[in-house]
Amino acid sequence: MTSEVIIDVQPKEISIALLEDQKLVEYQNEKREEASYSVGNIYLGRVRKLMPGLNACFVEVGSERDAFLHYLDLGTQFSSYEKYLKQVQSDKKKLYPIAKAQRLPDLPKEGSVQTSLKQGQEILVQVVKEPISTKGPRLTCELSFAGRYMVLIPFGDKVSVSSKIKKGEERTRLKQLVQSIRPKNFGVIVRTSAEGKRVAELDAELKVLLKRWEETITKAQKASKAPQLCFEETGRAVALLRDIFDASTYDGIYVNDETIFQQVQDYVGLIAPEKREIVKLYTGTVPIFDNFSVTKQLKSSFGRTVNYKRGAYLIIQHTEAMHVVDVNSGNRTRAENGQEANALEVNLGAADELARQLRLRDMGGIIVVDFIDMNLAEDRQMLYERMCKNMQTDRARHNILPLSKFGLMQITRQRVRPAMDVNVEETCPTCFGKGKIKSSILFTDQLESKIDRMVRKIGIRKFYLHVHPYVAAYINQGFPSIKLKWWLKYGFGVHVVPSQKLAFLQYEFYDKNRQFIDMQEEIESNT
Repeated sequence: MTSEVIIDVQPKEISIALLEDQKLVEYQNEKREEASYSVGNIYLGRVRKLMPGLNACFVEVGSERDAFLHYLDLGTQFSSYEKYLKQVQSDKKKLYPIAKAQRLPDLPKEGSVQTSLKQGQEILVQVVKEPISTKGPRLTCELSFAGRYMVLIPFGDKVSVSSKIKKGEERTRLKQLVQSIRPKNFGVIVRTSAEGKRVAELDAELKVLLKRWEETITKAQKASKAPQLCFEETGRAVALLRDIFDASTYDGIYVNDETIFQQVQDYVGLIAPEKREIVKLYTGTVPIFDNFSVTKQLKSSFGRTVNYKRGAYLIIQHTEAMHVVDVNSGNRTRAENGQEANALEVNLGAADELARQLRLRDMGGIIVVDFIDMNLAEDRQMLYERMCKNMQTDRARHNILPLSKFGLMQITRQRVRPAMDVNVEETCPTCFGKGKIKSSILFTDQLESKIDRMVRKIGIRKFYLHVHPYVAAYINQGFPSIKLKWWLKYGFGVHVVPSQKLAFLQYEFYDKNRQFIDMQEEIESNT
C-alpha cells in the first residue's frame, strides 16, 4: 500500500488529505484566522468555578466557553506541579531548574477538588479535547510533549514502552537506553516508531522535547496574568505527519505553499533524511485537490447519503448523543444464492466503507450501525471479524461489539475534536438562493464584463479565472475560442483554470499572487 499526503494551503484555511492507494481515507481542515484550542496546547489557566457535585472545576483558558477539568485529571503529581509553579513564578528573572524540584506525595484518587484547588488559582493545563458542540475544551494537568519516538512527561518517574512492540529483547533494550538518558524528574513513554532506533536518535529527540518544556515553563514564569498560551502544538500538517509518517510507505507529500512546504520538508528531513525529497512543492495552475482527485472524492464521500458498490448506500446522521448509520441495499439485484448471501455481501461492503468513513469524518463517541438482518450466526460473526480487521489501521482508540439480536453493531471511538463535516450541497452562485437566474447563455458575456472592469477600471492585467470544468472547456475549445478573443482584446494575462470545487455557473478571480479578488455580482450591485 502506498500513501500520499496532499496539503492545500489557502488564505483562510489549511486542508490536509491522506490518500491510500489514491483513495481518500483521512481529511482535516483547520481555519487559520480563528483562535485554535488544538489538542496538545498548554495554557496557564485560572480556576473560574469549583463544581463539588461533579468533583470538577471550570478553568479560563481564553476559549469562548470555560474549559472543563475533572479532579482525576489533575494527575497524581499535581502537588509537585503546584509547588514548582509557585517557585517559578516567585522569581521572574531566573528559572528554577526542575531537576532541583521536590517531589511531593501523590494526590489521592478519592480526594476532592475543593481540597486541591481554590477559585482564582493559576494552574498549568493541557487540552485533551477540543471544544465540541456546546462544550468547552477538556483539560488535564498531566502535561506531555509528544515526539516521533517518545513522549516526555514532566514529574513522571518511570519509562514505559508501547505495548505494540512485542519482542521482549527490544522492549528491554529500549527501556534501558531511555532510562540511561532520561533527565531527572521526567518520565518517558517510548512510542512504537522507536523500535530499532539507536540511542543517538532517541537522545536527539529527547533534547528537543526537553527544550519545548523549558520554553513552556519560561512563558508561564513571565506571564503577567492568566490565561496565557504557553505552548502551541505544531501545525496540523506537521502533527499529522508526526503520528502517521512511515518512511517505507510514503510516495509523496505535496504542498502548494512555500512556507508550509519548508516546514514539512524540514520535519521530514529531521526524522527521515533519506525521504526529504518526497516532499514536493506543487506549482501547477489546476487547484492541487483537483489535480489529485481529492475534490471529487470529498463531494462523493460526505453528506447524509454515501454510495458504495453496486447501488448500496449508507445513511449517516449525527445526533447530540451518537452517530447513527443505516445500511441499505438500494436498487441492487439479488444475488443468485438468495437473500442471505445478498445481505452478507451488502453488509461486508458496508463494513469496508464504514471503517473508511469513521477515519475520514473523524467520527467519535458512540456509533450505532443498523446492518441488514442476517439469519446465520456464521455470517454475523464474519461481519464482526471484517469490521475489526478494517479498523486495525485506525489510530484512534476504539471498541467494537458483536451484532446484537436486533442486528445492531455498537462502536465507541475516541473523540478529541468535532467530527469533520463537509457541506456538499451548493447554493446557486447566480441567484444566491433566490430561485431566479439570468439566462445561462449570457454567462460568458457576464464574465467578459468582469474581465473588462478588471483590466480597464481596476488595472489588473494578469489574473486567473476559476470556473467549473464544463465552462472552462466551453471557453477554451473551438477556433477562434472565447479565450482567444479575450486574449486579443485584453492581453495574454487572462488565464482560465478549471476548478471542480465550483458549482456550474460559479466563478472566482485570483491575482498573479493567487490572492482572491471579490468580483461577485451581488456585492457589485450594492456599490
